[in-house]
Amino acid sequence: MMKKSPSTELIHHPYQPPAGFKGLQEGVFKASTVLFPNVAAMRSYEWKDKSAFTYGLHGTPTTYTLEERLCTLEGGSQCLLVPSGLAAIALVSLSLLRAGDEVLIPDNVYGNSKSLADGELKQWGISHRCYDPMDPQDLAAKLSENTRLVWLEAPGSVSLEFPNLCELVRVCQARNVWTALDNTWGSGIAFSAFDLLPGSSPALGADISVHALTKYPCGSGDVLMGSVTTRDAGLHMRLKLTHMRLGFNVGANDAEAILRALPSIYLRYQAHDVAARALAAWCETRPEFVQVLHPALPSSPGHAHWAEICTSGSGGAAGLFTVVIAPHVTQAQVDQFCDALQHFKIGWSWGGHLSLVVPYDLASMRTAWPLHIKRGILVRFWVGLESVADLQADLSQALIHLH
Repeated sequence: MMKKSPSTELIHHPYQPPAGFKGLQEGVFKASTVLFPNVAAMRSYEWKDKSAFTYGLHGTPTTYTLEERLCTLEGGSQCLLVPSGLAAIALVSLSLLRAGDEVLIPDNVYGNSKSLADGELKQWGISHRCYDPMDPQDLAAKLSENTRLVWLEAPGSVSLEFPNLCELVRVCQARNVWTALDNTWGSGIAFSAFDLLPGSSPALGADISVHALTKYPCGSGDVLMGSVTTRDAGLHMRLKLTHMRLGFNVGANDAEAILRALPSIYLRYQAHDVAARALAAWCETRPEFVQVLHPALPSSPGHAHWAEICTSGSGGAAGLFTVVIAPHVTQAQVDQFCDALQHFKIGWSWGGHLSLVVPYDLASMRTAWPLHIKRGILVRFWVGLESVADLQADLSQALIHLH
């Protein structure tokens, strides 16, 4: 046996810990380089079907485990992890679209989806148009022979109207056009992206579900991550190869943070949901607000569509709601109202334990003002895990700035 110097001994130490250790949490495996027992193994190991490990970029036990659990959450069979929710949207578009193709986007989509279409996709010869998500006939009329992908979002970003997802999917299926749903709000809990009407045959659902894991799966506002989940093996492999070529990856510690939070996601979702409904109902009684937008409220646009697919499952409605403040109130007053809130902090995103508030200029976000939204300034609230009574009192004391 060759004698080794201490420096070599430190690197090639013979000790191996005993196998069989099992704790409550999954292990955190960090690696770029993955070691093989021999050259034959290096040549034969396959990462595409998760049967082996070849390089850290293609997955580790930590990321494989998270992907499988997210499949369980969303009802899919394959999942890919990416660095953010926006990266998930980009991955789908970059994988499925090429020069000359067209993508249709709901007018109430997450703003950065439009920015991506207006920027990189347009530069690469991919066209896009916006459709009215509350009118399936408008979608049907705008589908063309070049349309390859239709994005869906339920409910709409900020304005929270709930579309007729079932009919939108049927329109696309009839024309053999892929559908990708931003399922961040539902999180696989309010409804299944792949089985909108449980028990229907054949199953009615989107082809792809993208999810900003930054929101509910994280639950603490400190991890950026996204996922792309599918049921179709061929579609998944197409996405997976693009994922590999783009070099998308997530850190092991971030994956561990999501794994630690997932066991409580159903409890947190329900708690946020109950609190948001209570505050939204209270806001409906306030004269300062001309409209309250929350899918579970009978007065909210698309409530019947929400009830069709969400009450057949858990009945979930997430922790978001938006108010429309009367148009005679100035932007300065609205800003003062938001600044005066003590428990609702000003900040982007949502899904964590801390309540948040953001005012929005809806006119700048839409191609036209939606007929189902009353005129005024919109303010969106994320309801955290604070006491509902305290949050209601906070809203009440800040309303003086709207008078």
